[in-house]
Amino acid sequence: MMLPERLKKGDMIGIITPSGPINTDKLKKAVPFFENMGLHVKLGEHIDQVNGYLAGTDHQRLQDFHTMLADDSVKAIIFARGGYGAGRIIPSIDYSLVKNNPKIIWGYSDITYLHTAIRQKTGLITFHGPMAVSDIAKDGFDELSAKLFKQLFQPVELIYTEKISPLDVLVPGEGEGELVGGNLSLIASTLGTPYEIDTKDKLLLLEDIGEEPYRLDSMLNQLKLAGKLEEAAGIIIGDFAETESNLKTTLTVSQVFSDYFEDLPCPVVSGFKIGHCFPHFSVPLGAKGQLQAKDKTLKIAPGVK
Repeated sequence: MMLPERLKKGDMIGIITPSGPINTDKLKKAVPFFENMGLHVKLGEHIDQVNGYLAGTDHQRLQDFHTMLADDSVKAIIFARGGYGAGRIIPSIDYSLVKNNPKIIWGYSDITYLHTAIRQKTGLITFHGPMAVSDIAKDGFDELSAKLFKQLFQPVELIYTEKISPLDVLVPGEGEGELVGGNLSLIASTLGTPYEIDTKDKLLLLEDIGEEPYRLDSMLNQLKLAGKLEEAAGIIIGDFAETESNLKTTLTVSQVFSDYFEDLPCPVVSGFKIGHCFPHFSVPLGAKGQLQAKDKTLKIAPGVK
């Protein structure tokens, strides 16, 4: 486990988009958020590029990532949005460059693939949290989501309780381990690749958006058959937004979760506001965590030093 250096006022952050193209007007709306925290902002050279559903070519998106890593003036890399495309550049990333420049890396959704590959190749803690264009630029971006960026400036233990949102215990117990995971569909897509997620003795975070119950069923079945659910030390079910089904007959999301989680030998708790939602409780992936079903609490160690 390798912790990145904390931010200080006056530091420079870089904003790039390794996945889908952005709305530049929304980007302009998000930049002042970081400036108000006392940070300077540097934009990736190709951040406004569009290549179909991608933010430029694979080479351009990879180049922006490598450039920000190699730039000593840039202390953190904040992704503008997710979408699709991060997985395409995974094999070409210079992981020695990441390891030798252990900076704060922050994003979620499609960025799950990057989080998983970087952690497993380098041991660097990265952050699952709201992004510039897809979240910060929205009118619904809330005070708690904004406040959680403070964890980048000062090492602090994060504690999630029902003061933030109601939590439901699917399986009782206590689990400890490194926090891993993120977007369910991206986690499933790592299986069978050199970047297949390791869940053994880990706390597995799952969230997603826009997937019907039968699609969630399919992806959870894939994880189950690969042994990824049973190996986990605990499962944290985040936000599953826009999961309404168009089928005449369907299972509910809760029924799907019951089928896949209730017989597991580890604690499983749902209802965490982590994912495509507001508030969005940002967390350091790779940090040590403790899930207590009895007290309905999740504690996570600091993600910076």
